[in-house]
Amino acid sequence: MTMKNFDEEKKQLDPQSFASTQQKGTDAPFTGVYDDFFKEGIYVDIVSGEALFSSLDKYDAGCGWPSFTQPIEKRLLKEKADWSHQMHRVEVRSKEADSHLGHVFSDGPKEKGGLRYCINSSALRFIPKEELAGTPYEKYLPLF
Repeated sequence: MTMKNFDEEKKQLDPQSFASTQQKGTDAPFTGVYDDFFKEGIYVDIVSGEALFSSLDKYDAGCGWPSFTQPIEKRLLKEKADWSHQMHRVEVRSKEADSHLGHVFSDGPKEKGGLRYCINSSALRFIPKEELAGTPYEKYLPLF
């Protein structure tokens, strides 16, 4: 099976989205469009369009980046050990496009499983709940 390389999609990225998704960059805290954003819908990989997170699992962690308690489907993410910056973290990447999304930490809300997916706004594209019908994302409408 041949995987798509997403070269054309990567060429369309703005500089910050390219840096975040392709070079393991990070948005400056409290600057991302989705940090203080709470509309209903889903968040997809800006490169591949893979469904990643639901607004139902988003919360304000006060860390300066969009935070989620869980992905829409765990199988759509990859996790890798990250030893950069003299610390151990767990990097989160999209499965198909292999986009760097952010990191997952174990300091999330205990009542929701204890995880905090700390994700770069520049790695995401938001699709409002009202626009899911009639698209490949329609299968996520029952979440709402």
